[in-house]
Amino acid sequence: MSIIPGWAAKARGLLADSKGPWGPSSGGSGSAGESSSGEPPRKTGGSPWGDGAPRRPTGPTMGNVTSLDEWLRRGRARFGGPAGTGRGPNRSLIWWGLAAFVLLWLLFTTVHRIAPEERGVVTQLGRYSRTLGPGIGITLPSPLERVQKVDVENIRNIDLGSAAEETLMLTGDQNIIDIAYSVRWNIRDPELYLFELQNPDETIQQVAESAMRAALSTVTLDQAIGQKRGEIEARVQETMQRILDSYRAGVLLQGVAIKQADPPAAVNDAFKEVSAAQQEAQSYINQASAYSLQLRQKAQGEAGAFDRIYEQYRLAPEVTRRRMYYETMERVLKNVDKTIVEAPGVTPYLPLPQAGRGAATTPPAAQQGGQAR
Repeated sequence: MSIIPGWAAKARGLLADSKGPWGPSSGGSGSAGESSSGEPPRKTGGSPWGDGAPRRPTGPTMGNVTSLDEWLRRGRARFGGPAGTGRGPNRSLIWWGLAAFVLLWLLFTTVHRIAPEERGVVTQLGRYSRTLGPGIGITLPSPLERVQKVDVENIRNIDLGSAAEETLMLTGDQNIIDIAYSVRWNIRDPELYLFELQNPDETIQQVAESAMRAALSTVTLDQAIGQKRGEIEARVQETMQRILDSYRAGVLLQGVAIKQADPPAAVNDAFKEVSAAQQEAQSYINQASAYSLQLRQKAQGEAGAFDRIYEQYRLAPEVTRRRMYYETMERVLKNVDKTIVEAPGVTPYLPLPQAGRGAATTPPAAQQGGQAR
């Protein structure tokens, strides 16, 4: 700080020099115009314009010199220089402010709060050091060690294909399918997730597309649309997990869901008609199968009943034969008009129902002819 006053003194000396091209404007110790009695020097005709010519003011009222001195004085007072009455307190405030800054810097860069769903990945001079678990973690101050917090429980979702754009893939029977699906995943190893892959999200998307194309190449279009959709989802998830583990991606797949599986838009209407016809044909086949099963079960039941009767017949042939005769005659004669004649000497049974039906069926002309006779 002593350099600034020295330069300031030199600047004041240069600016205070009032010598002009015609000699000094005021007398010094060796000036000819200085009186021996110590009186102020009188103006001499040093100027070619005479004594009355105006001269530059050189006193303390000079603006540029005064402002420079004032600026230097304030600067020395602000930074604890010799000029200024507050030298001790100002320097103390600077040291206290510096100490507070250092304490806050140490506090915020060495103590870290890790949430339950987070993990803190610590890097020491840019190199992976360790992983902090949930709670309060202590590290070296920055930039020696830095902590990056990673949420490992958040389920992330990647949507592939949408209604706005077609995602066309080739099936095993050389047909084209428009498919849209989503992949759900979370972070399993945060240090691998941060340092092994440059762009993890893009890598997962590309792996999902590759696995889906490989799975669809083994099934037909009808199977991909209908019955084997769940099997395709499981196969894609298994393939993706195997590939990402080989990449050391540090992620865990939670599931793959197919949201849309349709033919291309150009042939979608025709394909729907074909699907409707196939479903109708399948319903007819199901009805025929049900009727066939019903007849088969009925025949099996009748065969079982015959077997049981045969077993009874083998044990008692005469009784079984008579019983079968009675049962057969009962089924035959229950809807037939019957006349029962008993032993001789007994009045026979009068068939009243038959007489009533005969009278009802007699033609009217025959009745009138009989009355005329």
